[in-house]
Amino acid sequence: MRTLVFFACFLPLIILAQTPKLVVGVVVDQMCYDYLYRFQHHFSTDGFRRFLDRGVNCRNTNYNYVPTYTGPGHASIYTGTTPYNHGIVGNDWYNRSTQQSVYCVFDSTVNPVGNPSSKYGQVSPHNLETMTITDQLKITYPSSKVYSISIKDRSAALPGGHMSDGSYWFDYTSGTFITSSYYMEALPEWVQSFNQTHSADQYIKDWELLKPISEYSRSVDNSPYEVTIKGSKSPTFPYKFSEYAKGDYNLFTLMPFANTQLTDFACELIGSEQIGKHETTDMLCLSFSTPDIAGHAFGPYSLEIEDIYARLDLELARLFRTLDQQLGKHNYVMFLTADHAVVPVPQQLIDEKLPGGYFDMSHAKNTVEETLLALYGHNLMLSEENQNIYLNTPLIDSLKLTRSEIQQQVASILRTFPEVKVAVTGSDLERGIIDDAWMQMILNGYSKERSGDVIFMLKPGYLPVGSRKKSEHKGTSHGSAFNYDTHVPLLWYGMRMKPQEIYRPIAITDIAATLVHLLNLQRMGSMTGSPIVEILGQ
Repeated sequence: MRTLVFFACFLPLIILAQTPKLVVGVVVDQMCYDYLYRFQHHFSTDGFRRFLDRGVNCRNTNYNYVPTYTGPGHASIYTGTTPYNHGIVGNDWYNRSTQQSVYCVFDSTVNPVGNPSSKYGQVSPHNLETMTITDQLKITYPSSKVYSISIKDRSAALPGGHMSDGSYWFDYTSGTFITSSYYMEALPEWVQSFNQTHSADQYIKDWELLKPISEYSRSVDNSPYEVTIKGSKSPTFPYKFSEYAKGDYNLFTLMPFANTQLTDFACELIGSEQIGKHETTDMLCLSFSTPDIAGHAFGPYSLEIEDIYARLDLELARLFRTLDQQLGKHNYVMFLTADHAVVPVPQQLIDEKLPGGYFDMSHAKNTVEETLLALYGHNLMLSEENQNIYLNTPLIDSLKLTRSEIQQQVASILRTFPEVKVAVTGSDLERGIIDDAWMQMILNGYSKERSGDVIFMLKPGYLPVGSRKKSEHKGTSHGSAFNYDTHVPLLWYGMRMKPQEIYRPIAITDIAATLVHLLNLQRMGSMTGSPIVEILGQ
């Protein structure tokens, strides 16, 4: 009887202490929240709908900083904090000392592994200034295994963190997956075998619509807002990739079949590395890059993007089936989110008489340079990167000018442009002079070492372009603080989770903060996110 009483008292604690055998983080590069509903009639029961019907849907999830780019997005998801703390302020930023642009995961001290001649292999997470949830898992439980994979190198290197057991990305020169000497000296045998039989050439074929065109939400092909890709005469189906894409792996990563290759690689990794079958929790970070690569060219209201998501649903279903077979349905947790969303093609907004347009960045930079030259006799501007203006501070100091004064002057010049919504100086950010929510988002994405001296935001619906050429009015991009860029899906499925929808505001930094409690880990030092208690309380 005493034994029965003991188990009755402590069984709930034992259950609560259980952790999943595997956590799978899926990031879709450039996914708008509304795709879950606009494209839902294409979804099978076991892809996106498994999340929607049998998981947790956090319907009001947003990024809480700018810029909304791939590098910062992946870093923020897995560190649970913003660029202010993790330091990845963009895919690239300007280095004042070297006067060169810095790529967020470039590392000159490492070499490519898997293809020694590749120019895509000098990659590591060394620019990441704080720990990821994957780092915290590894340092707490050294027997845990962490792997991260993607087409884009930054989408593999940043989620895997500093202690990854293997981070792999696509090599545009060979069509295979590689890594760097930061992680290992040679590819595992299973990766070598995969590359021999599953190079990109095996996946290149003509891209036709998955379903009859009448089943798509917009049945207009050959949109004037889409880029005509290399080899095609117009942005229309079918795309004859079998005729002109062999050996062109840049084109390959735009095809939905690149998602298929990545899913095949993920399924092979799960089996070969036996992840989820150790005493402690393992983690797999998987990022689908193709939706972004295609999204830039075609925009969110294109047939191409709708077809990519119809096909991506099938890849998610395959991934779910593999996990069910390898681990069982109740032994893993999967979450799905996006590193950012995207603005509609501004030219389409213009034509539909909606707010939006283009901002001629070259003209703006010339205006700043010419005005500073007229006022001070010197060109005090070094560079512009991601709407960050970098000033020549050594020259400013040598002329005995005040840095904050020059910054304010530049901000005032930028505010004269009608397309500019906010221009804020680094000096004001460092002093905590924040006038509105937009400036707070800029501060959350700011680093005094890596960000510019002046940062500015455009009004909603506007994109920066390099010139006033009409050719730049096709395709689209992202990076702003507005909802079309910040509002992304966040879906959960797996162990102990019951179906529910959560409508309260959730920040992207809350994902890692929730994983901390799902895995019984210590919060990382600079984590600012809050746990999603509705998930943990189930």
